[in-house]
Amino acid sequence: MKKDIHPDYHTIKVVMTDGTEFETRSTYGKAGDRMTLDIDPLVHPAWTGNMNQRLNENAGSVARFQKRFQGLKIG
Repeated sequence: MKKDIHPDYHTIKVVMTDGTEFETRSTYGKAGDRMTLDIDPLVHPAWTGNMNQRLNENAGSVARFQKRFQGLKIG
């Protein structure tokens, strides 16, 4: 393996959106840095289960579109 080509792998603190912290090892920043997350499993719809709500909203939009333009003939 070549020397001095790999990034420094060190311990950092990760701060979740609710303020909780945990330590992990990463190549991010310098040793002891803090990474503050804007989106994490506590708030993202993919993990909280709110994806179905969004899908239902999109289905309603399609139904409204179809109702609005049902009589439109093209060509």
